[in-house]
Amino acid sequence: MSMKPLLQLFAHQDVPDVPPIWLMRQAGRYLPEYRATRETAGGFLNLCYTPELAEEVTLQPIRRYGFDASILFADILLIPQALGQKLWFETGEGPRLTPTVNADGLEGSDIMQTLAPVAQTVARLSKSLPPETTLIGFAGAPWTVATYMVAGRGTPDQAPARELALNNPNDFQAIIDLLVAATIEYLSAQIEAGAEVVQIFESWAGSLRGVEFERWCIEPVAEIIAGLRARGHQQPVIGFPRAADYDMGVYVARTKCQALGLDTFANRREIMAQVPEEIILQGNLDPLVLVEGGDALDRAVDEIFDDFAGRRFIFNLGHGIVPHTPPDHVAQLVKKIRKIK
Repeated sequence: MSMKPLLQLFAHQDVPDVPPIWLMRQAGRYLPEYRATRETAGGFLNLCYTPELAEEVTLQPIRRYGFDASILFADILLIPQALGQKLWFETGEGPRLTPTVNADGLEGSDIMQTLAPVAQTVARLSKSLPPETTLIGFAGAPWTVATYMVAGRGTPDQAPARELALNNPNDFQAIIDLLVAATIEYLSAQIEAGAEVVQIFESWAGSLRGVEFERWCIEPVAEIIAGLRARGHQQPVIGFPRAADYDMGVYVARTKCQALGLDTFANRREIMAQVPEEIILQGNLDPLVLVEGGDALDRAVDEIFDDFAGRRFIFNLGHGIVPHTPPDHVAQLVKKIRKIK
């Protein structure tokens, strides 16, 4: 059997005629079958922690569209819950946690007791996915996860975490250190269960600059990747520092990720000039253009292909699919990409 298209990118220097494609949040609320399964689960966390249901929603977009990769269905805030922080979801408003300003009361010695169902989902998917489909595991980056832990919810500018990091850096460092260790454990468990690639989501990279970005975004991700390598895991890691105002060549050199996710507004040509050719780029269609569909979608795809000409890349969005995306537009996207030679 030939190598899976996405894994082939990491194994060879050749540029394929058609890049592999997967989409962030490809399993989710835009699909009626997902909404039906979530209703069956009786809640978002139940869905994440019930392996047969999490497997089902992960497989749904593969059945529909035949993406080249399938990303595990879970949530970046499962790690804080496994550390002992209370987590719940408010309908229509998103996640809530009991806020914390230090690592007191958090315990990272046995997170996989809570997260074992996630590893079981990965193991199930490693058997049920089509043989040509790459299985991607993931976790949130420590800075991003910590912003939710400190504020107790998502915030527009991540001010609570930024203030804690400035005023009590030792307390904040203790939270980050706990998250680094937990994330190494969590991603290792995913890899051991069958994940072939992992992505580290740094959703709030854009709220830090300079030395703060280096300390709280670059160093923790570098430690995680080094920790995985120290355990013998050589699977490719995709870094996704969304909206980062930083030289991406330095980011990939210091973190040692093998692929770099580009957000919606990233300058593709500028980043191509910064990042060595052996680094796979991923991105970066605007999710709202996918909502629009039609000629606008086709033009945007052509622009991405023009910019990435001669470069190995993974076609993806610049952020996750939004809930009001018409499923037919996703089908249009996949058809368009696979017609380009």
